[in-house]
Amino acid sequence: MMGMKPGPDSIGIIAVSHNCIGVAARACGLVSLEPTKVAEILKDRPSWYRDCRCVDILHVFPTGNGGTIELIYMQTYAPTTLAAPRDFWTLRYTCGLDDGSLVICERSLTQSTGGPSGPNTPGFIRAEVLPSGYLIRPCEGGGSMIHIVDHVDLDAWSVPEVLRPLYESPKIVAQKMTIAALRHIRQIAHESSGEIPYGAGRQPAVLRTFSQRLSRGFNDAVSGFPDDGWSLLTSDGAEDITITVNSSPNKLVGSHISPSPLFSAIGGGILCAKASMLVQDVPPALLVRFLREHRSEWADPGVDAYSAASLRASPYAVPGLRAGGFMGNQVILPLAHTLEHEEFLEVLRLEGHGFSHEEVLLARDMYLLQLCSGVDENASGACAQLVFAPIDESFADDAPLLPSGFRVIPLDTKTDVPSATRTLDLASALEVGSGGALRGSGDSPGGCSTRSVLTIAFQFSFENHLRESVAAMARQYVRAVMASVQRVAMAIAPSRLGSQIQLKHPPGSPEALTLASWIGRSYRAHTGEEIRWSDTEEADSPLKLLWNHSDAILCCSLKPAPMFTFGNNAALDMLETTLVNLQDISLEAILDDEGRKALCAEFSKVMQQGSAYLPGGVCKSSMGRQASYEQAVAWKVVGDDVAGAPHCLAFMFVNWTFL
Repeated sequence: MMGMKPGPDSIGIIAVSHNCIGVAARACGLVSLEPTKVAEILKDRPSWYRDCRCVDILHVFPTGNGGTIELIYMQTYAPTTLAAPRDFWTLRYTCGLDDGSLVICERSLTQSTGGPSGPNTPGFIRAEVLPSGYLIRPCEGGGSMIHIVDHVDLDAWSVPEVLRPLYESPKIVAQKMTIAALRHIRQIAHESSGEIPYGAGRQPAVLRTFSQRLSRGFNDAVSGFPDDGWSLLTSDGAEDITITVNSSPNKLVGSHISPSPLFSAIGGGILCAKASMLVQDVPPALLVRFLREHRSEWADPGVDAYSAASLRASPYAVPGLRAGGFMGNQVILPLAHTLEHEEFLEVLRLEGHGFSHEEVLLARDMYLLQLCSGVDENASGACAQLVFAPIDESFADDAPLLPSGFRVIPLDTKTDVPSATRTLDLASALEVGSGGALRGSGDSPGGCSTRSVLTIAFQFSFENHLRESVAAMARQYVRAVMASVQRVAMAIAPSRLGSQIQLKHPPGSPEALTLASWIGRSYRAHTGEEIRWSDTEEADSPLKLLWNHSDAILCCSLKPAPMFTFGNNAALDMLETTLVNLQDISLEAILDDEGRKALCAEFSKVMQQGSAYLPGGVCKSSMGRQASYEQAVAWKVVGDDVAGAPHCLAFMFVNWTFL
């Protein structure tokens, strides 16, 4: 292909097209599976290509050399509510070579190529597969070397101009198809090795099925195909939110799913409220991580309770939305993650709460099965997604799932910002978790998409006599969520952080620089030692040394209920929080009973002698995850006050790690 250039990830060898017809990506990689197994996986496109709705093999013809020719009709989902889905009519040729290699070639059948004409489905736009395929070579000693070429023309001219980057970006094709195929094969190979521990007592294949069902259910909701039973509910004129209903939900979820009060015998169905909007100046990964870790910023507990109650045969009134209503704590329970941590499955437990006497009777912990993907800011063209569905305590393998969630897709190419400025700016302060995925080989840290399209879809079950009430609630709720997300996006956008958020000690400010000097000076005065900095750190600024230190260093106020006022990057990672939210966390909340006892026993020593060493133990992050540490050091931070009055207390958690 003309103009192929290096891009967007460091898996094997990846190249993307530049100024050619359509969009293309090319890759090669080594996997520990035999060629026939690799070919079987690659042909099962719905298992790894999340945008694939269905693949129908309409005709199969054997060839004289032992190969096969297949005529295939494939439908794909629309990525947003603002564009039509695509379908493909292709010919696929598979054959073996003398050296044991397998070749799978595919291209569209069009008027210019000849051949039979394929199905014509209303509502779909016909896209084209240009010559593409796979070469799978056996390796000595086992395994295979895979060469992948994906080349498609998605008819970008048929979509609104603002959305054309979704259909003209080879990086998006690389992420959704090329890299996804390689990652899935490696995931299967890793699972086959037996090295993956079972999450919640379930085999990896079962958990992978849950991930596929969540993703597929969300795609079904966004696209709302009539042949699945979806129909448009009449709206009140110019409406930014689309409401669709499905009165045949069993057709949608499939016969293999167990019956549930979700679809009650008295008659009802599923209602979906969905919308898409543009988001400016915030990386998709950063936005989705924030939505995942700070659910209380956008979710309404009454709506969560309604969704949870639909899983039980309990009557539950349609909630009214409560601005700023109390949200119980959320605890994230990890279930599984892919080999390269680009996607993870988890259970989210929301603590029970009630607002009235009736609700208190129903109040109990609620559970959501949640799938999060694309949260590495440095993966070019990656779509970030957060999808969740209520589940009950039994968490059966065949439990019905009604997914809702968010999808954020970058519309523009990334623009690089100097990494030096990002080291201590508020973008670093607001990184709400450690991504842990691969960095793109050509991307500098801190790249930021200037525009993204955000798609929101929420699904609710309803009984027929409450349909209009549920529709009104859903419309109001999605509008409120959109407003909350817009507010969050403005607050955490790296380019706007300086003017939008006021922090007590924002990194880089004179106050933070002074505090860092006090912390280091007080540690030296009280312990007789220097804080052990990394040998590779540049000592041009005490704040940089403090911020980049591998141990978690926190400052808290000297009040009856000590609250944190500052933390370095490692501390924010350990507590899974941001500088904004750190100031809402108390010292007592993160320590376990043993840690609190140890601190109480040594507190007078800290105040009188200036410092104390505390034994190793376990602390708890804002997400409820436990982190162990080998030792903690507590010391009194003294400022420039002549009287030597303490400014705050500092703590260092040495060699911490998540359990």
